[in-house]
Amino acid sequence: MMRIGLFLLTNLAVLVVAGLILSVLGVGSYHSHGGLNLSNLMVICFVFGMVGSLISLFMSKWMALKTTGTELIDPNAPRNQAEVWLLQTVADLSQRAGINMPEVGIFPSYQSNAFATGWNKNDALVSVSSGLLERMNQDELRAVLAHEIGHVANGDMVTLSLIQGVVNAFVMFFARVVGDTIDRNVFGREDGEAPGFAYIAITMVLDIVFGFLASAIVMWFSRYREYRADEAGARLAGKQAMISALLRLQAETEMPDQMPKEMKALAITEGREQGFSLAALFQTHPSIEERVAALQQLNCP
Repeated sequence: MMRIGLFLLTNLAVLVVAGLILSVLGVGSYHSHGGLNLSNLMVICFVFGMVGSLISLFMSKWMALKTTGTELIDPNAPRNQAEVWLLQTVADLSQRAGINMPEVGIFPSYQSNAFATGWNKNDALVSVSSGLLERMNQDELRAVLAHEIGHVANGDMVTLSLIQGVVNAFVMFFARVVGDTIDRNVFGREDGEAPGFAYIAITMVLDIVFGFLASAIVMWFSRYREYRADEAGARLAGKQAMISALLRLQAETEMPDQMPKEMKALAITEGREQGFSLAALFQTHPSIEERVAALQQLNCP
C-alpha cells in the first residue's frame, strides 16, 4: 500500500510541476490542423521526462527510507559499538573522497546488501543491511562502504537521473511521432481531425515498447557506474578487501532478493549470470565475476 501511495504521489507531483512549467513557457498543444507541432511536442516531452526524473531524484532519500525501513543512526548518540564504527568509518571515507559525510543508516534484511542515494553528493544517505553487518568482517564492510561512498563522490545518482530523463523525453517524442504517422496512414485520420482512440492506443503501446528498448541505455550506464564505484572502493579501502567483499556477496546469490524493486539499481549487488545474453543488456549490475576480473586488472594496492 505504501509503494502504491508513493507511486501516485510521485506522478501527481510530476503532473503538477510539469503543468506549471509548460504554462509559464506558454507551450500549448502539440496537435495542430496541419499535423504535429514538433517544437511544442519536443518541449512537452522534455519537460515531462526531466521533471519525472528530477522529482524522483529529490525524493530519493525519503523514498529509500520508507521503502527499505532504514533506521538512521544518530551521530550524537550511537546505540552500540557497531554504530560507532559505522559512523567513524563513513566519516573517514567521506573525508578521503572529498565529500560531506552522508547520513548513515541500517535497514532490516537478512541478505547482505547496501545502497547510497541522495540528490547531491553533499546531501546523501548510505545504508547497510543488518545481514551485511552480521556476516562481513570489518575490512569487507569498509570496502562496501567505500563502494557506496564512491557512488556518492562520482555523482552517480544525479547522472543516472539525467540520463533517465533524456531517455524518457525521446521515448515520449518518438512514440507520438510514430503513433501519429500510423494513425494517419493506416487508420486514415484526416488533417484537422482530432486524434482518436487508435492514436491513444498506439501511443501507449509504443511508449511501453520504446521505453523497454531504451532502458538498455540506462542499464548500460548503471553497470558502468558499478565498475567505477568498485574502483573507488578499491582505492579507498584496498583492492583485496573490495574483491573479498564482492566474493562474499557472490556466496549469497541463492538467497531470496529482499531489496525493493525500486531500490535494486542503487544496491551494491543484483544476482545475474556471467556472459552475454539479451537479458544481460537490461541488468543494473555486471556479474560478480566480471567485477572481480576488472578489479584484478586495476593498478592499486
